[in-house]
Amino acid sequence: MLIKSIADIPSFIAGDKTIIKEVLHPKNDGVKMNYSLAHATVNIGEKSIPHRLKSSEVYIILNGIGKVHIDDSEAIIEAGQLVFIPQKALQWIENIGDSTLDFLCIVEPSWKADDEIIE
Repeated sequence: MLIKSIADIPSFIAGDKTIIKEVLHPKNDGVKMNYSLAHATVNIGEKSIPHRLKSSEVYIILNGIGKVHIDDSEAIIEAGQLVFIPQKALQWIENIGDSTLDFLCIVEPSWKADDEIIE
């Protein structure tokens, strides 16, 4: 059985400048799975850098309100909503609220730094 606390997971700044905690990843946790799960934070007034992933991704918004950009589309997204991001789509998200924008990222196949292309 694997149980973890997100509060205990160290964070790092990803290539797109979001604050990331790798919550569950096959390379870190010795689990056999085809996806990875991360917790991301974008601080008030900040945004991620436009980028593409070779993998598909789902954002599940936990806190805050943001504007998500996927290729030529954009939408407001808030706590309790999710958005699917197709592989290789140009994407970024900006925090347009007055609190941190916190969301889970599910990446399939699992996230690798080499698969992230910063625009």
